[in-house]
Amino acid sequence: MSTTETLAPAPQRPHAGRWRRGGLNMSLAIGVAIIVLTVSIALLSFLPFARYDAVTTYLSDRLLAPGTVTSMGETAWLGTDQVGRDLLRQLMAGARVSLVVGMGTVAFAGVVGTILGFLAGYVGGRLGRLIMQAVDIQLAFPGILLAILIASILGPTVWNVIITLSITRWVAFARIGRSIALECKHLAYVEFASSSGASTLYILRRHILPNAATALVVLSTVEFGHAIVAEAALSFLGLGVSAETASWGWTIAAGRDYLYNAWWISTFAGAALSILMIGVGVLGDELRRRLDPRVSG
Repeated sequence: MSTTETLAPAPQRPHAGRWRRGGLNMSLAIGVAIIVLTVSIALLSFLPFARYDAVTTYLSDRLLAPGTVTSMGETAWLGTDQVGRDLLRQLMAGARVSLVVGMGTVAFAGVVGTILGFLAGYVGGRLGRLIMQAVDIQLAFPGILLAILIASILGPTVWNVIITLSITRWVAFARIGRSIALECKHLAYVEFASSSGASTLYILRRHILPNAATALVVLSTVEFGHAIVAEAALSFLGLGVSAETASWGWTIAAGRDYLYNAWWISTFAGAALSILMIGVGVLGDELRRRLDPRVSG
C-alpha cells in the first residue's frame, strides 16, 4: 500500500448498514429454516440411500401414488412420474440444480455488474455512458424473452443456464453499483483519497464497495430467487437444463398432462418451488429491514 493511500481518513460508510438489535424473530427464522432445509435436501441427494435415482426410468412403476411400494421393494413416498422415476429423488436433485443455478447466477452477474456499475458511476465519462447505454438497451427487452433467446442458442446445460441468467441479470447490479458510486464519489474522504494519489481500484475497493455492501447483499438475495424461478421457467419450456438432469421445472412440465390421474407430479414440484421462493423472499425482506438504516422498524 502506498503512503498516499494511508493518508485517507477512515470512511464513515453511510450505506454500510447496521444489524439492528431485534433478536431472532419469526420472519427471519422461517426464511433461514427454509433455506437450510433446501440446502440439506440438496446435499442428501448425493447419498445413495435408495436404489432409485432421479433420472432412471422404471416403466413397470409408472404413475404410482405417494406411499406405494415399487416393484423393487422401495417405498415411493411422493409417488412416481409417467416413466416410473421416483419423485422424491427428483425433487432432491432438483433442489441441488436450483441452488447451483441461483448461486452461480448471483456470483457471475453480481461481480460483473457491480464492477461495471462502479466504473460507470465513479469513472464516468465515455466509459460510463457506454455502460449505461448497454444497460438501457438490455432493459428495453423483457428479461424472460432475452433469456429464452440466449438459452436456445447456447443449449440446455446447467452452466449455459447460469451464463444465460447472468447475462440477463447483471444490469440490476450495475444500476445499484452506479448509483452508490455516484453518491460516494463526492464524499470528503473519497475526494481526499483521490487527491492523495490513491488508485481508482483502491478507492473502489476500500471506500465504494463497503458503502454498497448492504444494498448488494439485499439485491443478491432478491436475484437469487429470480434466478431460481427463471431456471424453472426455462426448464419448463425445454430450454433450461437437459432432460437427463432433474429440475423442478422439468418435473412440473412432465406432470401437466397427468393432473387428473397423477396430481402429485406437478403439485409436489410446484409446492417445493413455492416454499423456497417464500423463504428467499422473507429472508430478503428481513435482511433489508435489519441492514438498511433508511428502513424504519
